[in-house]
Amino acid sequence: MLTIIQAAGWPIWPLIACSILALALIVERFISLKASKIAPENLLQEAISVSRQGVPSEQVIAQLAQNSALGEVLASGLKAIGQSSQQEYLQAQMETAGRAAAHKLERYLGALATIASAAPLLGLLGTVIGMIEIFGSQAGGGAVGSGNPAQLAHGISIALYNTAFGLIVAIPALIFWRYFRARVDGYLLQLELASEQFLHHLLQLRR
Repeated sequence: MLTIIQAAGWPIWPLIACSILALALIVERFISLKASKIAPENLLQEAISVSRQGVPSEQVIAQLAQNSALGEVLASGLKAIGQSSQQEYLQAQMETAGRAAAHKLERYLGALATIASAAPLLGLLGTVIGMIEIFGSQAGGGAVGSGNPAQLAHGISIALYNTAFGLIVAIPALIFWRYFRARVDGYLLQLELASEQFLHHLLQLRR
């Protein structure tokens, strides 16, 4: 591996940095986007059961908010109904909490998408630099191949290694970005449906 890095020249170092960053982001998103941390099963029904007889204590609401992203949205509704029973106010508070949850879910996805887009360009940059090495190795006015063979081979290795490494970094980054994007969209829909159902429950409490 070290031999390949040395043969690829300095243009491969930005790609190595991108690969390390992409791997870190992918691992972080896998950990952060677990269902247990976003929308645990039966949490909505538990929140409805706890609040069926009225608004629960602040301690219960705080525990709900710390449970998950869905818990934060539901807890915002319970906090809001303790301050006002107006539907517009309840809906606004839950929508605000939903936007905050959506922002957390989408964290780092933009960086992963940027890496997926930039890696091929960095590979292309290495290819161009390799071509410059190739033409720079040629004797003035001579035919291609009449220059320094070692420098010619070095230029070719820079071009090919950087092109390949750029694609190696970009393809997994793009795949995982699309995977996480679809996963986040699914969670957002789940949060929206749960918050609407909980809002109806809260409106019934005020009657």
